[in-house]
Amino acid sequence: MGHAADHSHVSSHNKLKRFLILALGSVGVVYGDIGTSPLYAFREAMRPIAADGVAREEVVGLISLMIWTLTIIVTLKYVLFLLRADNHGEGGTLSLLALLMKKGGAHMPLLFFMGIAGAALFIGDAMITPALSVLSAVEGLKLVTPHLSEYVVPITVVILVGLFAVQSRGTAAVSNFFGPITVVWFLVLAAGGISHIGDDLAILSAFNPFHAVHFMIIEGYLGIIVLGAVFLTVTGAEALYADLGHFGRRPIQWAWICLVFPSLTLNYLGQGALVLKHPETLSDPFYLMFPEWALLPVVLLATAATIIASQAVITGAFSLTRQAIHLGFLPRMAIVHTSETHTGQIYLPSVNTLLLFGVMLLVFVFGSSESLATAYGISVTGAMVVTTVLAFAFVRTRWNWPMWLAIVVLVPLLALELVFLGANLLKIHDGGYVPVMIALACVVIMWTWRRGTAILHEKTRRTDIPLETFVKSVERKSEHAPVVVPGTAIFLTSDPHSTPAALMHNIKHNHVLHQQNFILTIRTANTPRVRKEDRVSVQPLSERFQILEMTFGFMETQNVSQTLGLFKKSGLKFDIMSTSFYLGRRKLVPDAQSGMPHWQDLLFIGLANAAIDPSDYFRLPTNRVVELGSHVII
Repeated sequence: MGHAADHSHVSSHNKLKRFLILALGSVGVVYGDIGTSPLYAFREAMRPIAADGVAREEVVGLISLMIWTLTIIVTLKYVLFLLRADNHGEGGTLSLLALLMKKGGAHMPLLFFMGIAGAALFIGDAMITPALSVLSAVEGLKLVTPHLSEYVVPITVVILVGLFAVQSRGTAAVSNFFGPITVVWFLVLAAGGISHIGDDLAILSAFNPFHAVHFMIIEGYLGIIVLGAVFLTVTGAEALYADLGHFGRRPIQWAWICLVFPSLTLNYLGQGALVLKHPETLSDPFYLMFPEWALLPVVLLATAATIIASQAVITGAFSLTRQAIHLGFLPRMAIVHTSETHTGQIYLPSVNTLLLFGVMLLVFVFGSSESLATAYGISVTGAMVVTTVLAFAFVRTRWNWPMWLAIVVLVPLLALELVFLGANLLKIHDGGYVPVMIALACVVIMWTWRRGTAILHEKTRRTDIPLETFVKSVERKSEHAPVVVPGTAIFLTSDPHSTPAALMHNIKHNHVLHQQNFILTIRTANTPRVRKEDRVSVQPLSERFQILEMTFGFMETQNVSQTLGLFKKSGLKFDIMSTSFYLGRRKLVPDAQSGMPHWQDLLFIGLANAAIDPSDYFRLPTNRVVELGSHVII
């Protein structure tokens, strides 16, 4: 009996240990972004109302607004509700969209546009977060010694270039430190807050939502402008949902409730009390909470925390792009796996370069966290509104909620987020246009790719010969029959029912047919991962022809060479050295009559040419690949 008890004790101990490691990891990756908000959120929100002096009820009302925004949007919407809406464990806008696409329905085009808009806004966010948060941390140096102020931008640039340069090494080595450093950061936030709440205990009345409502009523139009800055307290909540697959629901929830939420609340209360007692600290209430001797360590810790936050957003952008490629919204790009064990740790060189370019541009154009903060809100609020709309469709179709329940739960939330979005749209001329432009560019690219591939598919299907007809005609005995040569040929195609162009060309020009011919189709499922037993299937057509199919989840690497080994169960053995892979290479020529405007044709062709070679993408053995080309007018 004792042994069983010991064993269960050990396994529960291991479970707890794993849970704590995941929770610790999630603090670094998931909450890095939201944890750096205290650096600038309160300061930026006070700026519009501080011009005429600071009234007590304004400070209390503002802190109340911040605490309740965190409670409603992060705790209720994301942590307690949305984390349950997952696609086989994966979260984020595109996983939600993939789930809804399975069901289809009349609203699909609208949901599709909302989904890619949400994804595009997230990419915009991935550019602004590193620029804003690292700038605001480094600006603390001004308080250490004032003549460091002209070095703020150069130091920021060096840090960010370094951050993007190490992406190709993978984050596994560094990420072990992320969690602990961020935990220390949250504890410092809490300690700073606690040490100042005593400055003026009246700040504790901010827990009463009446003060938040009262503040909005007395401030009027100014209040709406302030709301845009209040939203800075919840930046990074989207990342919390997008990283669901890396850590799982429970660890993310517990980390929020036990550490992150209390630390943020205490810190904002402390900043408020400090300003009530010393109104002159408004210029930088966060750093002025700390005694002089602690300033430099806190600036360094803040810089570390913001680098970690930026890393989390960059990782998010990578995994979002991979989902978009697999779901057919973007052309194939090089995806490098930086970790043998974690499938989530990937690096996309092209996305990395694009992000680096965007972030540098933002740092040089805006130059300070103050002017960047105005540009920030739109992408975050926009992405949140999208998630709420998709969640509405999700609870109706997947959880079968009645209409009234969905309305009661989600419409107040949507209304609140639309108010925030409206408040942020007021800042569009101050730099808010930046994320909008980035997002628009991404939406146009995804929409063009989706539309172009559909037209291309339609065009090639018209000229294609059904595979069965073709096989029958080739296997007839006649003097025109092609010469049969030893060896195996695998033809990659997206449509297994029509004859691959490469197969046609091989017979037309070389007059040969291999002893064994396999028509291989690679599919991406709408789920993140596919079980090994469902990965491959075989369908014989004749003695020489068989159709093979491989299915991958949208979070998996599509490694064809490795997966061929799984066909052993069906009795097929592939000797790679006597197997040739045939790929059809299409050269696209624009055509004014094709249903897409000329500029969109050119964009599509540009995207198609920029796409990575299928033999690299599917990990085919390079010395065994034959490409046969054809012209397609689109």
